[in-house]
Amino acid sequence: MRYIDREEVAHRLTYEVCIPLVRDAMIAFSAGETRQLLRSIIPLANGHLFGIMPGALGATKPFGAKLISIFPENVAQGRQSHQGFIILFEPDTGTPVCVVHAGEVTAIRTAAASAVATDVLARRDATRLAILGTGEQAATHARAISKVRPLESITVWGRSQNSAHAFATKMQAEFGIPITAIATVQQAVAGADIVCTVTAASEPILKSEWVQPGQHINAVGSSHAGPAEIDNALVARARYFADSREGVIQQGAEFLRAKQAGLVDDTHILAELGHVLAGKSEGRRSPEEITIYKSLGHIVQDLASAWWLYSQPATLSSS
Repeated sequence: MRYIDREEVAHRLTYEVCIPLVRDAMIAFSAGETRQLLRSIIPLANGHLFGIMPGALGATKPFGAKLISIFPENVAQGRQSHQGFIILFEPDTGTPVCVVHAGEVTAIRTAAASAVATDVLARRDATRLAILGTGEQAATHARAISKVRPLESITVWGRSQNSAHAFATKMQAEFGIPITAIATVQQAVAGADIVCTVTAASEPILKSEWVQPGQHINAVGSSHAGPAEIDNALVARARYFADSREGVIQQGAEFLRAKQAGLVDDTHILAELGHVLAGKSEGRRSPEEITIYKSLGHIVQDLASAWWLYSQPATLSSS
């Protein structure tokens, strides 16, 4: 049994590697080639969660499961909010062959999926990114989005202005472009082409009235029914795409709230992103449209990333 630790994941699973892996996995998922159950989420005390996500890359392909805890306050203490393991089984004998650090895979592949969505849904001339949130996914999203659009500036908002300023200072040194901490969400998204919501907010922080025509939004922070980052009016106003239609109908908090309010029904989910990537559904149709990609994440993204780490020689992957 091999163990791939956090350091190896971070070193080898670059965005140049992970973005194509996730793109292919999402196409296979929407084509019905993969196998997975709806994730099971067990609520714990103090808003903590325990998630169990089983799946297979195909009927005769590698399979496995992710076991992960979600403790959002860990970030402020220097630990990952998502911690756990991905367990891989090889398909010929059903032998478990590898355990992979799930927190690092989750951090990278979630941002990679948003980059895939941005690449196919955002305007081609998009260069300005707004990030709402200052946790781990804020940094990974900045890095991933920069691989699919030539970013010229980034604005960041966080509940803590100290955290927002610290994030901006650190990331500006890394990126070499203007990165500015902004006091309000409304000001942060004004003029942005791409908006990533990566918060632990329980109630919407992004309102429709602040969103301008042509913007693309990656709604990422809420991963289960309950907490919502964007308001009902924005859900109803935008062209809305899901990573998993079933997942969003069952567990997509923003969509469920808008549906309960009578503003949308299930047909408002225009397509899964995999269908858009495969050319089977339309994505953005004009520069003025607002597009939303709702990210819940699914296990085949994790399995594709983890299996690549296991199966590819390490000497071929560093960059």
